Amino acid sequence: MSINPIQQWLNGRPNARRFPFEPTMVAFQHHGKHAMPQEWLTLLSTARDRLFEVSGPKDHLTAFLFNALDKADNRFDYRSYLALPLLPIPDPDTSSDTAARLMARRNRYHVLLLSDLIAFELHALDSAKAPLPRLRPTEPIVRKRLRHAVRASVPALRRLSIDLHLPDEPVSAARHLVAMACVDRSSTDRLTLRTSMLPVSTVHDEWLFVRVLQAFELAFGQLAVDLTAVCSAVSDKQLPEAGARLCTAAALLREAGPLWSLLATMQPEAFHTFRVHTDGASAIQSRAYKLVESLCRTPDRQRLHSAAYRSVPDVQARIRHGQATIDDALDAIRADQHTLSQTPALADGMQQFAAALQQWRRTHYRLAVRMLGTEQPGTGATPGTPYLLQNRETAVFRHRTAIGNHQQHQQP
Repeated sequence: MSINPIQQWLNGRPNARRFPFEPTMVAFQHHGKHAMPQEWLTLLSTARDRLFEVSGPKDHLTAFLFNALDKADNRFDYRSYLALPLLPIPDPDTSSDTAARLMARRNRYHVLLLSDLIAFELHALDSAKAPLPRLRPTEPIVRKRLRHAVRASVPALRRLSIDLHLPDEPVSAARHLVAMACVDRSSTDRLTLRTSMLPVSTVHDEWLFVRVLQAFELAFGQLAVDLTAVCSAVSDKQLPEAGARLCTAAALLREAGPLWSLLATMQPEAFHTFRVHTDGASAIQSRAYKLVESLCRTPDRQRLHSAAYRSVPDVQARIRHGQATIDDALDAIRADQHTLSQTPALADGMQQFAAALQQWRRTHYRLAVRMLGTEQPGTGATPGTPYLLQNRETAVFRHRTAIGNHQQHQQP
């Protein structure tokens, strides 16, 4: 019997650059995280314990081991399930790049995630030896899935000034997009994509599920950065600039809409099969989404103390310590009639963003009902669709109507 590659790595002079990521990922995708053999988990735990001895940059390896051992450590959650520590999720607390650079990075990784999904679907069409073989969808479903995946990629490609001239036939278009996406893919990109796919099962559609949720996290991370900038702009009475930034944020959220059509190609049977192993990981634990929601306006007391916010204690703490919101910033300038005279651009931005977010919530609810029904709890005994129904029409901004009324009063 050949020696386990992690044991071989440990027996030598451990170097982070030479960690056997590839055979480790093959093992995870062959068994699924839920059924990973104990031998592998023990060796991965040993590798983590010996990180202080490891030479070379250790950030990626540390984050990978954090995600890989979450079930073994009994701390499996949404963040580790989606391997978010391995992805460049924008964050208003840590992202120091310009808005343009952050958006470009989000667009690039959006395309990388979707091209990886497309490549996985094409591999499964071409070979029975592709990973995650259980409950493979029929070819018509795959063709529909490829069409939606390509469509969901196009807005980011346009933002990156890439014109594909894609063929109409979905499989040909998908192959063309994957070839294009591989052209400038770096070794870091390849490692990030490879190690950020740690499915809990061997069900084919889980790959789709993970990649789409990761793409949503990228989008909401970018939106949190945008809304933080909007808060600052309103506080500085730069209302036209704030309105323009909100319009940009609304456009990004609308462009993420096709991801729902893509996710809707997931087979309900497949979802229910792998979902039994995701207990503890729920989308209500999304930190990026809670930041977006709470930056618009401070959540009501009941909402703040709900399971949604208890699952992101750092965001809950930010709110309790007086996190600035767009509503708060507007409160501070309501008495300044000169400043309020500049509100048309801001009101338009708020209206566009609120409409886009409400549409996102409604679509999320409809898909959840299709998969779970109207009374089913979410994963980890979270509220599920009843919670989504309660939240889907919650006002995004308290002040949107007030601003609209002010505009009407100013009209001749």
